[in-house]
Amino acid sequence: MSQPSDATVSVPSKRTGTSEDDTQSPKRVKFDSEEQTSPSPSAAPAATPDLGSAAPTAAAPPQAKSKRDSSRRDAAGWAKSRKGKEKDTKNPGRRRGTRGDGEGRDAGEEPADKGQRLPKRQCALLIGFCGTGCAGMQIQPDVRTIEGVLFDALVRAGAVSQDNADDSVKVNLGRAARTDAGVHAAGNVVSMKVITQIPGVPDLVARVNELLPPEIRLWGYVRVQNSFNARLSCDSRKYTYFFPSYLLIPPKPGSGLHTTVHSQPPPSTEGAALRDAPSHSFWAEAGVHSKEDEMARKRRWRATSDMMKRLRETAKKFEGTRNFHNFTVGREFSDRSTQRHMKKIEVADPAVYGSTEWISVLFHGQSFMLHQIVSRKMMAALILSSRTGTPPQVIDELYGPRQVFIPKMPSLGLLLEHPIFESYNRKVAGVNGKLTPEDADFRPPIDFEIHQNKIDDFKQEQIYSRMRDIEDRGDVFDAWVRSVDAYSGSDLLYLNPRGIIPAAAVIKKGTRRGNPFREKRRFDVTDYSAAGKIEEHDDEEEEQEVVIDKSKLADMEG
Repeated sequence: MSQPSDATVSVPSKRTGTSEDDTQSPKRVKFDSEEQTSPSPSAAPAATPDLGSAAPTAAAPPQAKSKRDSSRRDAAGWAKSRKGKEKDTKNPGRRRGTRGDGEGRDAGEEPADKGQRLPKRQCALLIGFCGTGCAGMQIQPDVRTIEGVLFDALVRAGAVSQDNADDSVKVNLGRAARTDAGVHAAGNVVSMKVITQIPGVPDLVARVNELLPPEIRLWGYVRVQNSFNARLSCDSRKYTYFFPSYLLIPPKPGSGLHTTVHSQPPPSTEGAALRDAPSHSFWAEAGVHSKEDEMARKRRWRATSDMMKRLRETAKKFEGTRNFHNFTVGREFSDRSTQRHMKKIEVADPAVYGSTEWISVLFHGQSFMLHQIVSRKMMAALILSSRTGTPPQVIDELYGPRQVFIPKMPSLGLLLEHPIFESYNRKVAGVNGKLTPEDADFRPPIDFEIHQNKIDDFKQEQIYSRMRDIEDRGDVFDAWVRSVDAYSGSDLLYLNPRGIIPAAAVIKKGTRRGNPFREKRRFDVTDYSAAGKIEEHDDEEEEQEVVIDKSKLADMEG
């Protein structure tokens, strides 16, 4: 009898009996890269022309055909069911292809200290964080990020196995909203596969929070359907922007923006009267004031009812389905993806904290293109039009085909309240109809309300207090508005009494602008010096024509 080639592993049959069919049933064996079948030791080897010469096996008797076909079907079905996670014959339970931790160990061999493999479950993790000191939400190599800190805590808690600890992709990590550097979130959702039942860890949430810094919190987690994706399953998101009300004070007489606004032709006699009216009462006060004295006066200033009315009228212009191409980067008016729906914009009544009056604006939108940029540009258009007396209709103009430049507000005031999953919650509610929470197929809704008390306390301690403290010590918003008022070029000519975009303010693709507005990089961060001061140095950058791959743009939405 000829011997099998070196590549063939013979597997003894475990079946018993004297039937000829039993002794000739094909047995599953493994070659280097593919599955084959081999006869039992008592049968002649099958022809294997690609692995070496072997005598052909005699044809099976007719009466054995049915059982042989059945055996083949059983073998094929078994192979299909084990595709992608077949067991090593030396180490049952080990997934073939899993990366080993030490050199020289056979592929698939489990280290002695790894212990029992625990099952992973697709979950939605409800988190909150103060973004100060982190380079944004998404994991990046060699920098501190929210996801990086969270993932490390999950590994240390045992919710992510050591096999998966080197790569978050292995556990399908995703997020509902991708926040930029320094941006805060009272609520966000991370979807991933985690080990929820860990020996010696009775409360996973408490254990993870022990391992997290106080500015990052895990509110809870819920088991979700396997198809759940935090970004794709999210219906809408809520953001809040906070700013000191002194930003509504009109530009200082003699400043670049004041000259730009008042040099344009008024739309009517009434507009001319408004243009030629005496300076705002804040600037009409006699005397020369130092920068410190002026800042103290700004903090004591309070928004009037007329100003709040104008602010709310302009904010309403953002509601509905609009073309936001001027409020983002990398997209043009003709790009259909620039059409986004804003459900509601709410401007809260002013509130005083310390000596400064603050105003908050809530944005509830289905999705935001490059969301931090969009919301910060929306706020800039809202505040700048209100403080310059520009009619609310200018917002409608900004939805049109002409491209203009809109500066970004400081990151400091931006807060992601939480994402909303109405469609997913309705879906699981239907599935849960006849189930109880104890049933294995029961899927709870994603609900931040049950954690609201903890979230409110966290916002006050970790977000609002830091935000106000940085502003009080560093005058961040005042530095921003001074940089805007100092500009005397044509990029902001749409801030005028008529509320229209003049030709001089339109940006033409491929044409370099003269005296373009230059953004300050320091307003893109919220982590300042111990004194809270913004150093005055040349950190300006011109907003360039940016082309971003659409797949990357989609991932940057939130």
